[in-house]
Amino acid sequence: MECINCGNCKVGNTTYFCFKENGFVVDVSKQMVVEKVRSGWKKGDPEYEKQRRRSRKEVEV
Repeated sequence: MECINCGNCKVGNTTYFCFKENGFVVDVSKQMVVEKVRSGWKKGDPEYEKQRRRSRKEVEV
């Protein structure tokens, strides 16, 4: 099957449906790498032990 010029590949999305290939296409050249940000309590945080003890007291009660 030839390209029917639907324009899905020219929209700029990383994933689109291609009628020529009869399936979804993932364009990895347009993907952006996003760093995962971890937030919350960490053992190096000075408030970590206080928070841990408080939460344990609430669970025991």
